[in-house]
Amino acid sequence: MFAIITAAMAPGMALLSYFYLRNYYGTNTNRLVFRTFLIGVLLVFPVMVLQYAFIVEGYFEEPIWRAFFLYGFTEEFFKWFLLYFVAYQHAVFTRRYDGIVYGVSLSLGFASLENVFYLIANGLETAIGRALLPVSSHALFGVLMGYYMGRAKIEPRQKARHLTLSLFFPIVLHSIYDLILVIFDMYFLIGMIPFMLVLWWLALKKVKRAHQLDQ
Repeated sequence: MFAIITAAMAPGMALLSYFYLRNYYGTNTNRLVFRTFLIGVLLVFPVMVLQYAFIVEGYFEEPIWRAFFLYGFTEEFFKWFLLYFVAYQHAVFTRRYDGIVYGVSLSLGFASLENVFYLIANGLETAIGRALLPVSSHALFGVLMGYYMGRAKIEPRQKARHLTLSLFFPIVLHSIYDLILVIFDMYFLIGMIPFMLVLWWLALKKVKRAHQLDQ
């Protein structure tokens, strides 16, 4: 069990460290980053219950609806909702990049516990694939969510626009991710590899842009 938990948590910790250590943060920020990560962990339970209830009741049986609403919208909306009320409303943002750190932290908290459950059910042999795809994709969705939320905080004149984009892009991209799994089935890597490359390019572009604007 210890090996499974370690293998499940390691990718999330590595990705969080990568985005977090790009800047120096004080003690208060460290506490909020840890808090957002923990909230992401706890968010897994209500989301799983909600998704299970929809499945049992026979809702969203069509693949496209399951991908876009049951997974993309449900998971990203609740992450966005909690990020808005925990970090956006209460944290002092001095840079746009702060939003990225909080977004990645919450998303990786969610992805890490989700990964623990998956590895318990499917075994350690799935750990590498999970690290490269679901865990990293959650982190990248968090980058986009946090980037636009950070801009909304620092640029109040465009608050509504950036807050809308902070929810829109993660939902759409997460939904496309799940739709690829459904459409390509066992050959999902045909669609997933180019999608992940584009996702990494887009997320790192936003990281670079955040640094440019903060300077």
